[in-house]
Amino acid sequence: MEMEQEKMTMNKELSPDAAAYCCSACHGDETWSYNHPIRGRAKSRSLSASPALGSTKEFRRTRSLHGPCPVTTFGPKACVLQNPQTIMHIQDPASQRLTWNKSPKSVLVIKKMRDASLLQPFKELCTHLMEENMIVYVEKKVLEDPAIASDESFGAVKKKFCTFREDYDDISNQIDFIICLGGDGTLLYASSLFQGSVPPVMAFHLGSLGFLTPFSFENFQSQVTQVIEGNAAVVLRSRLKVRVVKELRGKKTAVHNGLGENGSQAAGLDMDVGKQAMQYQVLNEVVIDRGPSSYLSNVDVYLDGHLITTVQGDGVIVSTPTGSTAYAAAAGASMIHPNVPAIMITPICPHSLSFRPIVVPAGVELKVRANDTPFPIMLSPEARNTAWVSFDGRKRQEIRHGDSISITTSCYPLPSICVRDPVSDWFESLAQCLHWNVRKKQAHFEEEEEEEEEG
Repeated sequence: MEMEQEKMTMNKELSPDAAAYCCSACHGDETWSYNHPIRGRAKSRSLSASPALGSTKEFRRTRSLHGPCPVTTFGPKACVLQNPQTIMHIQDPASQRLTWNKSPKSVLVIKKMRDASLLQPFKELCTHLMEENMIVYVEKKVLEDPAIASDESFGAVKKKFCTFREDYDDISNQIDFIICLGGDGTLLYASSLFQGSVPPVMAFHLGSLGFLTPFSFENFQSQVTQVIEGNAAVVLRSRLKVRVVKELRGKKTAVHNGLGENGSQAAGLDMDVGKQAMQYQVLNEVVIDRGPSSYLSNVDVYLDGHLITTVQGDGVIVSTPTGSTAYAAAAGASMIHPNVPAIMITPICPHSLSFRPIVVPAGVELKVRANDTPFPIMLSPEARNTAWVSFDGRKRQEIRHGDSISITTSCYPLPSICVRDPVSDWFESLAQCLHWNVRKKQAHFEEEEEEEEEG
């Protein structure tokens, strides 16, 4: 009751200018309305709190995953200064469910390459989708697989495919939802194809690990039908927005159809003369390492313009909560649920016994640079070598003196469709894929219990 009264009081105190404003952390990429927060996604791809009919009981929760709303008055006279620019109304993750304002018509099917065991599931899925009058997109090289190209019985279906080429064709505004067949790599690949808003992703576990792919393929028809009908829970996996600024050194980057190097947004001239900027959306992690050099990396880490530490070791991992169960976990970091808004900073083999991984708020900005320009995550001026950076294990490139990398949380999360709900699916993945906390149970003392009974 007190919480409701507090919300009513806040509504009265807000000025008319607070009704709609731009999120300053997103640099204009995201518009917020006080009553109706609008993400970067088009209206036809909305995520709603309204549960599907007949599924309310299964997904009902008694507590918010965001925790209680904090009281912002302290004692009789102190309170938090109200600033409309910092108010973000985020839906409780436990109630996030998929809905369609218009029926989905197009689907992108991503198949793990060079895996013969996936050919039959791929054919069955595509045939089923076309029978449901869906427009099916696949990457052109998928149809060039000899097993598919030589299958005459699949010929009629192949003619109906819409194809695209990575780095050349922009399909971001043509896809309603995505289906992945394979392991976690297929989900990472799907993320790389969409540098802005991402359609909902349904991932089937047909690979080796499957931490991010919760669906089993056995009953794929009914599961796909539920998604098309809007009967599914979703987890919004935050991504990192990474901006790489490089000094031009006489080599130009090829740009095809609005896409730059390896699918990034087309490079453009930076405000500083002689520099070129590229931007990436990263689902798991950004890894900055020493590359082939035998010397330790020497990287200064800045957070919101303040130098927080210098990493001396093999490198540093900047990851999302989704990436906390990937490379960061192998480097000794804690595992964080994807609904927690945070960025993880994890050193790789640090030359220090006291350097532990840290978790920082999702809204901060980290920077890396290869010179002594202020406010970077940067190569230290004392560094003996350059650094290398990769984004979700791809697009690996060298960072030299004069280059910079800035990292912050993206406004465009990846909506991953759940089998049950975000909490149950995550702990199921921990148990099945990473064998989290698996051990034999400690035996009780039977002799002592017998003696107590006799006494």
